[in-house]
Amino acid sequence: MTVGSEPGLVEALLARCAVEPDFFVRDMLTWTLTRQPVELTVPQVLAELQSEHVQARSQALHTLSKLGVPSTWTAITVELLHDPDDEVARTAWRAAVVLAPVDEREALAAELVKELGRGDRMVQLSLSRALVGLGELIEPVLRPALASVDPKVRAHARATDLLLRNPDAAFAADVDAAKRVDSLGPEKLAAAEAAKAARNGAQTAC
Repeated sequence: MTVGSEPGLVEALLARCAVEPDFFVRDMLTWTLTRQPVELTVPQVLAELQSEHVQARSQALHTLSKLGVPSTWTAITVELLHDPDDEVARTAWRAAVVLAPVDEREALAAELVKELGRGDRMVQLSLSRALVGLGELIEPVLRPALASVDPKVRAHARATDLLLRNPDAAFAADVDAAKRVDSLGPEKLAAAEAAKAARNGAQTAC
């Protein structure tokens, strides 16, 4: 925290970001970097996006999202959005949503939906939250995914759509609901739920 008020230490802070194992320490390092002069920090953070070290790229993206400098949007490349490392990709999605200008958000949504179905539930939740962060403009780009031949993509798209309509919903429940819709179809699912409700009503009456 003291270092945050001392200029000239950006390089050392970024070097530590690349290797620090503790998440909370890395977050404090990012906070410290945001206290450094922007004109010194931004160029060196941008350079870290080319690092061969996964954590360096991920932490640099996180720092860019906290700095919030609009001109750094162009540094979040398609390659970073589709980085083979899940943590880098997740951080790129979050940073892109924070930094994307209004006229680029639709194109960003179209790029992000290409990742639907990727990874485990936490990765999928990160992507869904990023997409929902773009608002209703994601609806047109979700439609093709809702009809995808890949069941994992379809379920993830449905869960994202549910999350868009109800941001307070539990994502795990949304994924399960999406899979039920995908396997039964909306009509059969509605009939099944109606039958279940009727059975519950009958039991209550008894």
